[in-house]
Amino acid sequence: MEQAIFGGGCFWCTEAVFQNLKGVTKVVSGYMGGHTKNPTYKDICNGDTGHAEIIQIEYDENEISFEELMLVFFKTHDPTTLNRQGNDAGTQYRSVIFYDTQEQKAAAESMIDKLEKDMVFDRPIVTEITPISEFYAAEDYHQNYYNNNPDQGYCAYVIQPKLAKFTKEFGSKIK
Repeated sequence: MEQAIFGGGCFWCTEAVFQNLKGVTKVVSGYMGGHTKNPTYKDICNGDTGHAEIIQIEYDENEISFEELMLVFFKTHDPTTLNRQGNDAGTQYRSVIFYDTQEQKAAAESMIDKLEKDMVFDRPIVTEITPISEFYAAEDYHQNYYNNNPDQGYCAYVIQPKLAKFTKEFGSKIK
């Protein structure tokens, strides 16, 4: 199994999308990229720890490629807004790809170049490409959040439309 680590705003949203993707075997919500040891959700909420809300994806490269994962990532959040996704604002909501290998770094740079050349977005992509650092799993109540709380307001008004967009764009890749 391979790993990919993406931060695309609230990890509840990105987790819900990637859990439904063929080839993805595991998704864990967590924190990465900061300077505080063992951060909690409360710690990172003010944006002072430097961590981003991220998902750590385990995937089978025989079923889905890193490039395909990145395409889903870019198409299911707004990579053109700095430190913001919708109403969620702060460095913890930044768009970021944490790479594990130089191949992942090169693939991420190439993907951004292609998306910008093809003018997929109206504004420049601000997604960071950063080496992985220490991963901290989020608290248990953040794991599998959408599936455990589908009627919660944030899930109904923010995550469900994201999942509908994902289904429309990537229907053939859904489990």
